[in-house]
Amino acid sequence: MKLKVTAGPFTFDAVLETEKAPQTCKAFLERLPFEGQIVHVRWSGEGVWIPLGDYNFGVGYENHTSHPAPGQFILYPGGMSETEILLAYGGVDFSSKVGQLAGNHFVTLTSNLDKLPEIGRKALWEGAQPIRFELAE
Repeated sequence: MKLKVTAGPFTFDAVLETEKAPQTCKAFLERLPFEGQIVHVRWSGEGVWIPLGDYNFGVGYENHTSHPAPGQFILYPGGMSETEILLAYGGVDFSSKVGQLAGNHFVTLTSNLDKLPEIGRKALWEGAQPIRFELAE
């Protein structure tokens, strides 16, 4: 299933990883369009995240990783740290102030990957950027 992701001034094509993370994708699809704000990560390296507090997607771990590749979104369902969605734009070792975490890889960007470092720099130096996930037409 294809998505359109708009982050700051950039638009990306993406795919939902429905075979690898079916529960996470189902829960996310039920919430589309999904909007938030991305900010630069604190501990994890080259990534941006959507802090979601105690938001509950109702999923556990599946297809989880601590090292998403550039262009991969992971969903941390909460527990040791707050719920969040993280996008890697470079090297990431997903962590929080309580230590290493793992999130469910559920969306992969498929276009404009050369813009990923720019969205990272923009969030780092200019602050929070809007992000929107929606079904592709």
